[in-house]
Amino acid sequence: MAMTITDECTACGLCLEECPTESITEGDIYVINPDTCNECEDEDDGPHCIEVCPVDCIEKA
Repeated sequence: MAMTITDECTACGLCLEECPTESITEGDIYVINPDTCNECEDEDDGPHCIEVCPVDCIEKA
């Protein structure tokens, strides 16, 4: 599965640089590519994007 970003995204950019698979891209809101996002399964701390999101708009798809 992959993470998704909801419409509440403010495009602050914090998640963009935290993604180890570079799956997040810019748009009106940020978008996560489901083909490359692995939910940070190989990272000890889990999904980095969720940790840094100030508006809690990132969730599991």
